[in-house]
Amino acid sequence: MTDRVYIFDTTLRDGEQSPGCSMTVPEKLRMARKLVELGVDILEAGFPIASEGDFEAVEAVSREFPWAQVAALARCCTLDVERAARSLVHARRPRIHTFIATSPIHLKYKLKKSQEQVLEEAVAAVELARRHVDDVEFSAEDGARTEPDFLERISKAVVAAGARTVNIPDTVGYSTPKEYGALIGQIARSLGDCAIVSVHCHDDLGLAVANSLAAIEAGARQVECTINGIGERAGNCSLEEVVMILKTRSDSYPYHTGILTEHLFSASELLSSIITFGPQPNKAIVGRNAFAHEAGIHQDGYLKEKTTYEIIDPHSVGVPEGRLVLGKHSGRHALHQRCKELGFDLTREELDEFYHRFTAVADHRKKGLMDEEIVALLHQEKRALEAAAD
Repeated sequence: MTDRVYIFDTTLRDGEQSPGCSMTVPEKLRMARKLVELGVDILEAGFPIASEGDFEAVEAVSREFPWAQVAALARCCTLDVERAARSLVHARRPRIHTFIATSPIHLKYKLKKSQEQVLEEAVAAVELARRHVDDVEFSAEDGARTEPDFLERISKAVVAAGARTVNIPDTVGYSTPKEYGALIGQIARSLGDCAIVSVHCHDDLGLAVANSLAAIEAGARQVECTINGIGERAGNCSLEEVVMILKTRSDSYPYHTGILTEHLFSASELLSSIITFGPQPNKAIVGRNAFAHEAGIHQDGYLKEKTTYEIIDPHSVGVPEGRLVLGKHSGRHALHQRCKELGFDLTREELDEFYHRFTAVADHRKKGLMDEEIVALLHQEKRALEAAAD
């Protein structure tokens, strides 16, 4: 089995469905350009039947980036599949991604259909899609809560009908790594080399990335994910996190992707500028504090050797540099270094005096001090020393 993991980006489709993340066609084109530059393997550009805007977005992305592999989502019905096919007419490497729910709870309450009906509709949709494109992906919606034997049966049936990729989503973020890995392993073994097994994990329990990693170890070779982890409810598996785990911990996860990681931070920044919010400050890889250090012990170690507290080189993800945040937890070493950077080379005695002034301000007024505030304090300290000398 190959160690190559394909990255299926659904920022423009599933990501856009979350509140505050809607994008216009021009915005999708801007984001698509960055995703292509980032090196995603498959770019899911929209759900053409959902709206005219989604149809136009898939069509525009296909036309603007003809060399990219572009996917369009469709339910397992003729109208959806035909609409998806029309939206992809300009794509040189089109993929129709068709789906239907398979879990007992979805069959009973949402679809009101039997397993046999769902299997027949899935096979018919894949066969129809294959008449339009060579590359068809099938998704068993709520696959993680589907009976394993039925999941295996429908997976084999859609592959026989022409699907190249079978996606087993954890649609509601309910699964855990151990059980999800076991399920994916069963499907991967049953399909063998006939199709790629894909996963699409949601983060309702904060396990989307962990579940995706467990799936890769079990045989999945495509991960569906989004920039900044945006998506329905608590979001999707974070692209930047899963990619950097595979890169940073190749000793534990001997797999690789085609992602050009130095574009991760700029992709995150672009998405944040397009939608209504950015990642939380402590978000791994791309958060504002991901490479920031405030505690004095951490800062001292970092200044002596960066790898004491940074396991990832910031440049490798496109972050200009790690940064020291000077606040009440900072130590003398970091403060002295920052003063030198600002043009003030203090003696040990001057540093001690200034350190007490600095921490007093930081402790009572601020969570952290900007460079200009530090400079202002240094000037105040200088004036106070001059006045004392007089």
